[in-house]
Amino acid sequence: MGEIKVSPDYNWFRSTVPLKNIIVDDDDSKVWSLYDAGPRNIRCPLTFLPPVSRTADVFFRQILALTGWGYQVIALHLFRASSGCFLAQKFAEYTHKSPRVHSLILCNSFSDTSIFNQTRTTNSFWLMPSFMLKKIVLGNFSSGPVDAMMADAIDFMVDRLESLGQSELASRLTLNCQNSYVEPHKIRDIPLTIMDVFHQSALSTEAKEEMYKLYPNARRDHLKTGGNFPYLCRSAEVNLHVQIHLLQFHGTKYAAIDPSMVSAKELEVQKGNIGISQEEQ
Repeated sequence: MGEIKVSPDYNWFRSTVPLKNIIVDDDDSKVWSLYDAGPRNIRCPLTFLPPVSRTADVFFRQILALTGWGYQVIALHLFRASSGCFLAQKFAEYTHKSPRVHSLILCNSFSDTSIFNQTRTTNSFWLMPSFMLKKIVLGNFSSGPVDAMMADAIDFMVDRLESLGQSELASRLTLNCQNSYVEPHKIRDIPLTIMDVFHQSALSTEAKEEMYKLYPNARRDHLKTGGNFPYLCRSAEVNLHVQIHLLQFHGTKYAAIDPSMVSAKELEVQKGNIGISQEEQ
């Protein structure tokens, strides 16, 4: 059994943060499962979207740490890491005329599904048995030598993958691999942070470089190691970069943190930064 699954932190998370189900269709056929933790007086919470083959509890280390510092965090059982990043970009793009997304943090992200070379086979995912779909996903996992924390993260992810049924995997892989791309000009005005791992991951250097070209004004945060799952095996670094990104919204209506958790001195500094930014515009 993986170390993460039996760790005190994960067990504490599962015992204190309930999984909620929300019906999003009239016939009860579409249900979103999510974790919602932290203060309830936040207008603009921080939302995490997991990768295509994972469940929302892969972000338990972010939920525990960030809510402890006063942030409201929502993690959805859908699919901002990897393919979650792609969906976050598409949602921001789709709602750009009536914005629903105020900022984005993209971890190990891509902008075009053609990088997976699976667009011609998307219609056949529904016909494949579960073990074949899982084999497709596992093919993107690191196969070389990794450190103990990365190994534990991979074990945990494999366990989470086993919890998904055939229909869930088929629908997520179809969504992840069908021919689609982001129209960056529609979301370039959104404050954006791109978080990448220099270490081996499922994304090619070309895919990462394309993201930099699409979003030349984005903040870039780089992790030396962490592979495909830095939010699990390098959670302290990821949490720090998330906090740095969110600092720019402290003292505004878009803050994801309880105002009582922010010092008066910090708010004064942030108000000064906002004033300077508005003058530049």
